[in-house]
Amino acid sequence: MVKRYNRLLVALHVVSDALLGMLAFLVAYFLRFHTDLLAVTKGVPPLGQYLAILPFVGVLVPLAFHVQGMYRLRRGRSRLDDFFAVLVGSILAVVLGIVSTLYFQAYYVSDTLKDRGALEVSQVVWGLFLLLNVAFTYASRVVVRGTLERRWRRGIGLKQVLIAGMGDLGRAVADKVLEHRELGYRVAGFIDDRATGDHIGYRGLPLLGTIDEAPDILQRESIDQLYVALPLEEHVKMLALVESANREVVDIKVVPDLLQVIALRARLEDLDGIPIINIHDVPLRGFNSALKRAIDIVLSGAFLAVGAIPIGLVALAVRLTSRGPAFYHQERMGLDGKSIWVWKFRSMYADAEKHTGPVWASQDDPRCTPVGRWLRRFSIDELPQLWNVFRGDMSLVGPRPERPFFVAKFKHRIPQYMLRHKVKAGLTGWAQVNGWRGDTDLDKRIECDLAYIENWSLLFDLKILLLTIVRGFLHTHAY
Repeated sequence: MVKRYNRLLVALHVVSDALLGMLAFLVAYFLRFHTDLLAVTKGVPPLGQYLAILPFVGVLVPLAFHVQGMYRLRRGRSRLDDFFAVLVGSILAVVLGIVSTLYFQAYYVSDTLKDRGALEVSQVVWGLFLLLNVAFTYASRVVVRGTLERRWRRGIGLKQVLIAGMGDLGRAVADKVLEHRELGYRVAGFIDDRATGDHIGYRGLPLLGTIDEAPDILQRESIDQLYVALPLEEHVKMLALVESANREVVDIKVVPDLLQVIALRARLEDLDGIPIINIHDVPLRGFNSALKRAIDIVLSGAFLAVGAIPIGLVALAVRLTSRGPAFYHQERMGLDGKSIWVWKFRSMYADAEKHTGPVWASQDDPRCTPVGRWLRRFSIDELPQLWNVFRGDMSLVGPRPERPFFVAKFKHRIPQYMLRHKVKAGLTGWAQVNGWRGDTDLDKRIECDLAYIENWSLLFDLKILLLTIVRGFLHTHAY
């Protein structure tokens, strides 16, 4: 029932994406050639020329969204995630559209049709199509999401969840489901052999029976998902429960009793046929790492080229307004705990730590020069680290690098602190765009850093870069 419902929802998204993509393409044509929005200098192409391309657009948009993973339904995806997924999918559709039309025009269209402009699409139309498709498609996602959430709040279309285990692990699972009722899950109750015979549950959730009674309970309660949250010492019971549940039409999710040691995403590996759980897996490896590095080189190189004159002017201002060099470099800890030397504009007076030793900057710090205080306020003092990114010491996005002096203190005080060095340090990061920078809660910063490492994707990097532009440069704790 639930799987059929999901297939129908995916089909609805595919059809609506195709129709809205074609509508966006037509509206872009009329905005470009039949309004005063933009001047037409090379004549107006016939509408039939663009109508002939409509079926291609109707296939192209769902294909690009499929590549982006937008049809893998996840109830936990935020509205911001939906927006960036639609944005990246639409950009991919435009790129594929431009490349495809140019390719077919070059190799498969006759000279006569080329003279008539067959398959030729205005670049401005593609640009307008991008904006309109993002707006139309995201609006449709918002409408569908709002409709589903209203149904779930009324108890319609909920997924029935059964939790095996009433220990700390099982209760933690129940807490998370109850905290996120907007996701459309309903906990039917628990099963557990160790609970008392009075069937007292947890937070109003009943104890429905023992583990041996699971097959009957799964059928009686119409369970859609079984969460197995048994402790490690009940390994044999877990295997028997999974085996019996496999005979029913139910999704089985095993919650490993390793949460106290798992900080990053665990991944199942294979050692010549033996399954191994890697409890500190990092998705940023191999091809992903090479792709991220290529993007870092291109973007940092472009930023350095475009910003060469402004960087030179800032350096001149620093040099002329206080004694000392315009730039300085400082040791920080980077990938795999190795030292790197990061570059910054000098924002403090020379020998600023001569009497204090290594300390964090504070608000109205007397060590800051007048120009330096302004540079730090807008995070301009960090711009020379684009050179570190270009060299490969850092990345555009990642956990901010810390000085070894502070790392030595924090790694004993904060559990899993050193896991943030599983990836390259970044010029900006998830913690920074969420407000955790400077003299703020260190635990929250580490939590954001580990969340970034665990959930890394190119889309996530793009989101952080855009959020940095919107709200990352000017911050209350930037001093």
